[in-house]
Amino acid sequence: MSETYDFLFKFLVIGSAGTGKSCLLHQFIENKFKQDSNHTIGVEFGSRVVNVGGKTVKLQIWDTAGQERFRSVTRSYYRGAAGALLVYDITSRETYNALTNWLTDARTLASPNIVIILCGNKKDLDADREVTFLEASRFAQENELMFLETSALTGENVEEAFLICARTILSKIESGELDPERMGSGIQYGDASLRQLRQPRGSAAQARQQCNC
Repeated sequence: MSETYDFLFKFLVIGSAGTGKSCLLHQFIENKFKQDSNHTIGVEFGSRVVNVGGKTVKLQIWDTAGQERFRSVTRSYYRGAAGALLVYDITSRETYNALTNWLTDARTLASPNIVIILCGNKKDLDADREVTFLEASRFAQENELMFLETSALTGENVEEAFLICARTILSKIESGELDPERMGSGIQYGDASLRQLRQPRGSAAQARQQCNC
């Protein structure tokens, strides 16, 4: 049985190596902690259908390698992403300091309109914290990002991070700020019927002539 959904959103999970990006994705998709996590080589992929504001949305999530040597590979996946989780490790000042570079990449390579939520991961390791909640939330505010602290281990705020991001994209579609028909928007209509509802009469027939599918 094929899944039916109203929209498909392309998501990225970006940030430095070792911040727990693959574990966040695994927790979101499988609802459990990934015990044997090695560094991602290149890109990993996962998808899940969620209910957002009464709409069914399929999230296609690309988990990119954080290591510098894979940067050229992973960059090609940024194109046409609608949303991203920008991840740092609250116990590592180094991963926090690298956020500006990741943010620049996302806005340059994906789209200036990409919806980004900043995730301070490893919230369960609060005793080893090197980055305060206040400092990170200030960074988020200055860069117009949403912000949550997450724990891939306990699952805290993991679901919320993806859903808040998806909900924001949906509201931008509804307000007309984002156009799913635009190339590279990272958004697709799920059912053809939905697309036809959106099209002015006559243009559906025109589109059919142009398309040889």
